[in-house]
Amino acid sequence: MAIPSTSDVRPGIPVTPGTPPVAGKPGSLRVEFLGATGYRRCWEYQRKVFADREAGRCGDTLLLTIHDHVYTLGKNTDESHMLASREELERSGTEMVRIDRGGDVTYHGPGQLVGYPILDLRGHYPDIHRYLRELEDVLIASIGDFGVQGAREEGFTGVWVGGEKIAAIGVKVSRWITMHGFALNVNTDLNYFDRIIPCGIGHLGVTSMEKILGERVPMRDVVASVSRHFAGRFGLTPVTAAPDTGRGGERLTTRN
Repeated sequence: MAIPSTSDVRPGIPVTPGTPPVAGKPGSLRVEFLGATGYRRCWEYQRKVFADREAGRCGDTLLLTIHDHVYTLGKNTDESHMLASREELERSGTEMVRIDRGGDVTYHGPGQLVGYPILDLRGHYPDIHRYLRELEDVLIASIGDFGVQGAREEGFTGVWVGGEKIAAIGVKVSRWITMHGFALNVNTDLNYFDRIIPCGIGHLGVTSMEKILGERVPMRDVVASVSRHFAGRFGLTPVTAAPDTGRGGERLTTRN
């Protein structure tokens, strides 16, 4: 399987002014676009941001990235949902990582925008279920900017188009600080989903913005849209920033 080009992906993508604040306390949202990253190193960086947010050393932060090929297994993963053997993973250069979010197995890779919001929900609302619905609203609004009509699917978390999942959500919340987050299929090679039962849902398929629209979608435009809608949903002003070198941010990007 060919790796989709990431030539339209660059750290430091500008974020345009967002929608008017509708919820949460006044303030700013630090938006860091990390570029293309390996999962484990990015997860380590995410944990450092989480620790800083928990200690009050930083404000609400949204990390955005595009991972190298990886399957992540949440705490509730059923082993039978991982269809690929270790030998097959090695041949394709795809990692498999067990992580501490909720949910089942999913795929991340080139062409997919992954978001890790590090928020203190006490500054917004201490309600995890509402938080999940807000993430869905952000993604529905974002793909709507490109003419894709997303919706919820009763009984499932995430965003769907015509009964196929376009965005997955899996979070962890500790002391009302959030981590992990969402994955939006923009120009994703959907063949990688054939080797798993995504999120443990075998009877429904997956899709991407590229598949629906019939053409590749500029990732920089999706980054700007998601950042804008996320900040607006939580009543924050988006402020772009480079990855923090004090947390090892300069070592994150795997491709220029």
